[in-house]
Amino acid sequence: MSRSDEPAILGGTPVSAKPFAFNRSIGEEEKGAVLRVLESGELSGFIASPGEPFWGGREVRALEDMFERHYHVKHALAFNSATTALHAAVAATGVGPGDEVIVSPYTMSASATAILMTGAVPVFADIEDRTFGLDPASVRANITPQTRGIMAVNIFGHPARLGPLREIADEHGLFLIEDNAQAPDALYCGRPTGTIGDIGVFSFNRHKVMQSGEGGVLVTGNDRFAVKAALVRNHGEVVVEPMGIDDIVNTVGLNYRMTEMEAAVAQEQFRKMPAMNEQRIALANRLASGLRGIPGLVPPAVEPDCRHVYYMFPILFDSERIGMPRDLFAQAMTAEGYYLRAGYLRPVYMEPVYQRKLCFGSGGFPFIANPRNANLSYAPGICPTVERLQDSSLMTTPIMQPPQTLADMDGFVEACGKIIRNRERLLAAGERLAT
Repeated sequence: MSRSDEPAILGGTPVSAKPFAFNRSIGEEEKGAVLRVLESGELSGFIASPGEPFWGGREVRALEDMFERHYHVKHALAFNSATTALHAAVAATGVGPGDEVIVSPYTMSASATAILMTGAVPVFADIEDRTFGLDPASVRANITPQTRGIMAVNIFGHPARLGPLREIADEHGLFLIEDNAQAPDALYCGRPTGTIGDIGVFSFNRHKVMQSGEGGVLVTGNDRFAVKAALVRNHGEVVVEPMGIDDIVNTVGLNYRMTEMEAAVAQEQFRKMPAMNEQRIALANRLASGLRGIPGLVPPAVEPDCRHVYYMFPILFDSERIGMPRDLFAQAMTAEGYYLRAGYLRPVYMEPVYQRKLCFGSGGFPFIANPRNANLSYAPGICPTVERLQDSSLMTTPIMQPPQTLADMDGFVEACGKIIRNRERLLAAGERLAT
């Protein structure tokens, strides 16, 4: 066997020695935007008092206007992160202690934490293994008299099943929030994700499609939700009376305000976002095409009338057809120069805050405020599809993000073939590699 066909994890030459290149979308436009803000001397336009400064500075409001025009929504509000925007979104609906919001457990923890921050509790419904979003049947099965809303997560860049979820929400008088941090400009039946729910949240975190270091934007067509979210963003407890606001539920605010520099950078990134998505889609299509020739590796599905924008590239793994365990395959691929993660994130309900039902203080709030707390289960097994995907069936990679190239996609496929050809040797060495 030549050294080039020897698996790199066993001492051979890796298919790629080129380091993975993280998203490099910051250019002269962003530099100029920051300089513009610095020269203005106005690094934040917010003041926690009634009047125009309550709504932020020039750059923040320009970013919000871009979102309103691009997505044809009535209101857009910039936040210092998508996490804080999610908290404001849930708070704006008026939920509180004793209430429940159904959410996916296969996502970053902030989706569920935003619910806890209002005193409500998350109820985790299972997902399905094509879009990796909430399974509408599981959502229906988890509705109780305490349910007030649903938070759908458009994970990996593909829409969740937003049509059925919208129908369920309308049927039961529930709100629908879209955590759209990973899917800017994805489409569901021709409609942009983030605009199908009552509220949608976008992200500008450093590893998202568009980045400003930190930052997020909340969009909604509901006037009341928009005002309530703005109050949460900017110390609402001190402005409700002079602003003439009677509904003060969940209006105790924090400082969730975006700076002018972040907003200026975010504007440039938002302008680039369609082109950046097209680059990701082209790379992902090339990779998917190559993987379809390998039995046992299933590239992500794209549902009819949907657009996938590939925050990550999920791959379903069939260990029987491949002839080796998933984790060993992922380990060997990473050694070949192509980072591949076994699974994504452990189910959110496995975190200590849910396993021990301890959050605010030592008494168990907000869980103890739920009238069915004794039957509110976060035990392993409540979401079998999520657990199967995380434990054995799913792999994820960011390889399809620029500045990677089509040649890098071909190299990824080549590395998969190399590992499969050498599976017997890898299996024989598996116990040693595990240690």
